Amino acid sequence: MTHDHDLELRPTAAQITAALNPPPGRNGGDLVVETLAGLGATTVFGLPGQHALGMFDALRRSDLRYIGLRVENNAGFAADAYGRITGEAAPLLLSTGPGALTSLAALQEARAASAPVLAIGSQIPTAGLGGGRHGYLHELPDQSASFRGVVKSVHTVRTQSQIPSAIAEAWKSALTAPHGPVWVEIPQDVLLAETLLPVVTAVDATPEDLVPRPELTAVAADLLSRAARPAIIAGGGVVRADASKKLRQLAERLRAPVVTTPGGKGAFPWNHPLSLQSWLEDRHTTDFLEDADVLLVVGSGLGELSSNYHTFAPRGRVIQIEADLGKLESNHPALGIHADAWHAVQALLETVTERTDPTAEGRVAELLGRVRERIDSQELTLEQGVLESVRRALPADSPSFWDMTILAYWAWSAFDAKGPNHLHSAQGAGGLGYGFPAALGAAAADPTRPVLAVSGDGGALYSIAELATARQYDLNVTWLIVDDGGYGILREYMTDAFGEATATELTRPDYVALAESFGVRGVRTTPEALESDLAKALAEPGPSVVVLPAVLRMFAATHLG
Repeated sequence: MTHDHDLELRPTAAQITAALNPPPGRNGGDLVVETLAGLGATTVFGLPGQHALGMFDALRRSDLRYIGLRVENNAGFAADAYGRITGEAAPLLLSTGPGALTSLAALQEARAASAPVLAIGSQIPTAGLGGGRHGYLHELPDQSASFRGVVKSVHTVRTQSQIPSAIAEAWKSALTAPHGPVWVEIPQDVLLAETLLPVVTAVDATPEDLVPRPELTAVAADLLSRAARPAIIAGGGVVRADASKKLRQLAERLRAPVVTTPGGKGAFPWNHPLSLQSWLEDRHTTDFLEDADVLLVVGSGLGELSSNYHTFAPRGRVIQIEADLGKLESNHPALGIHADAWHAVQALLETVTERTDPTAEGRVAELLGRVRERIDSQELTLEQGVLESVRRALPADSPSFWDMTILAYWAWSAFDAKGPNHLHSAQGAGGLGYGFPAALGAAAADPTRPVLAVSGDGGALYSIAELATARQYDLNVTWLIVDDGGYGILREYMTDAFGEATATELTRPDYVALAESFGVRGVRTTPEALESDLAKALAEPGPSVVVLPAVLRMFAATHLG
């Protein structure tokens, strides 16, 4: 009996000839890059190191484009952004020990934000594996143990024949919802040894769909259809699943107001009559959501930022759609639906009953008016003006990448992303240095539109070396550095808590002169000239730096009382 798939697996005559006559001079590194190409990868990020040279030598025999950064952590941030923009697993090539460990903070961010990154690191020679103390350069007793609590899955290779399958398994893991970073490690001698294995061609690593259980979506649809005051929280899972259009259809059918989390920016149109925008860090919004008799949470774990610092206490029924099983009902009891947002929202669209509610738009407008009144009463015209200038200067279809800085915290609440997958920040793990290297990864993913990076002067110093990367590859990134002389938000926190700040003030360089020393255009601007200076920099191809000396303040928190 012959099955259809038997015919698909049967090699052609050309494939048999190629397999029997592999080209000479290949090593284990060639198996790595051939597998990546067979999986559909086109661009890799990374930094070479002694144990990883077999992989990097193989790159010159492949069609893969290599973007080399100056620090492994920044290479990880670039791969993270590439994965967010393309939805593909971004390969990240690293060396053993210090090189591998330096990427951990970036991989933590990728895990927290569900960004698909395929990190492939080298290892000490096979003879040294197993935890003994052999004294190899870069040796760790158990390198993979350093990654297990950070990445989604770990894959260890010991022979060349394991390379294609291990990388394919890791690729599938990275792209199965919830997306995330994965770690593959291959010993130095396995990478360097000549291989007689045939060239790796097409590799099947199709991710599995995460669909909801129908009995759960049936109950959810019934609850939403009969709700008197439904509301929706849209998280990053909506953006990652490309479910924004379906979410809008569902909200309009239910007449349900929608608020987006920082990770879900752009998941719902900012100026839609049902849009509560992103003011989750506001007591008025918290009260509004607590008053909902049925609250649909899509693609969010309702963590610290999305729950107004855990002050949110829903009184109605909660329905939570979440791809990450560990986040399901982790903060609030709910009808938990373990599913990818696209499939779950589609199931609801097929079963909910259309609602009428003539009060919904009025309640939304009233809430936004109360939020505006609260913010306007705090004399924050400088901060609002700077954010508005950035929005006007940035093309509507351009992505932006924000470091952990005061202007970014404003953006989480007050910036119109103009669409899904347009605004990204390091709010998942909260580490400094994300904005600029991430923007470089996005520019590598799509060179047709300018990319904006936003950092404070403290965060900028984490990634200043990547000005060389931006220049080397002529990446179309404009970097806005808000220079307030230190770690501005920590200065605020410490002053509020202790009456004065300690260890927050920084000696910093002349950022314009520093940019120019790398061959990158630089300009010093003012709040009044920011819009025109930023628009001009974004309009010119290639990298540029815009420095804004300004001390910005945060709007008053509402969760401390």
